[in-house]
Amino acid sequence: MRKCVIIMNPESGKKKKLKNYNIFYDTLRKYGYETEIIFTKRKGHAIEIVQELDRNIDLVISAGGDGTLNEVVTGNMLRKHKLLLANLPLGTTNDVGNMYGYTKDIKQNLEILLNGKPKKIDVCYIDDKAFVYVACLGDYIDMAYNTPRELKKKYGKLAYILYGLKQLRPKIHSYNIKYKVNGKEHEGKYSFFFITNSSRVAGVSDIYYDVKLDDNKFEVAFADVKNYRDIVRMFILMNAVDIKDIPGITYYKTNDLELEFLDSPKTSWCIDGEEYTSPVHKYKFRVEKDMKMLMPKKNIKKLFEEENFE
Repeated sequence: MRKCVIIMNPESGKKKKLKNYNIFYDTLRKYGYETEIIFTKRKGHAIEIVQELDRNIDLVISAGGDGTLNEVVTGNMLRKHKLLLANLPLGTTNDVGNMYGYTKDIKQNLEILLNGKPKKIDVCYIDDKAFVYVACLGDYIDMAYNTPRELKKKYGKLAYILYGLKQLRPKIHSYNIKYKVNGKEHEGKYSFFFITNSSRVAGVSDIYYDVKLDDNKFEVAFADVKNYRDIVRMFILMNAVDIKDIPGITYYKTNDLELEFLDSPKTSWCIDGEEYTSPVHKYKFRVEKDMKMLMPKKNIKKLFEEENFE
């Protein structure tokens, strides 16, 4: 039989609904896999687990939220011999899972996953830190990683809103920056910075209409926002037009971005829903294409330039 390892975050939102794990063992056995479940014990543990896996493992499933998937991908990218990965969303927001085409049903998602096709995907980097779908910075961004876990378990996605309401302030911080895109230098003053490889961020779908996971590029959006009313206006417009057409948004699609803050940021970066701190104020973003993900068939044509299955 083929071998599958499930790396499961015991703190993920949907895990508490599981009464036993036979759903995993039985379903994977039906598809010809002998399965082992390994639970993460601390932040960063999934990175270590993936790095230490034997090269004869046929499939590694990340069972958790977007942060867990980030760690699994990071660990895989550090390996000489890459393993085939898959994402099984069990978190609270599950931006990546929703973009891939998963549902809210765990058993159904397992079937969708195992009937999927392996596709080579872009992995983005901020300096030497990998991210799967988003690197962002600005006021309120910390909601993703500072919202108390107890609130998330009790209220789900509503917890982020409840936490965010407590952080409201009349003025938004803005920063003077220098940046270089495709070798061309620019300057500006912005309050929010989003570098993404996703059509969905923070629970908001279809932010971009043309995201491809194999085009060797990521989307860049810098926002000039003055107050929380501007934020509300921006979110309303997102439901009507493409984000790159919203006034106050500077947009690029590239694989070559250098960004330097001339003012010290007041918050940390948020990388795939988790906090990322760095002592430097200058960053380089890039793409690597050396990993395969078992993708649900539903959105393959939408998310990939190369429609032929690999």
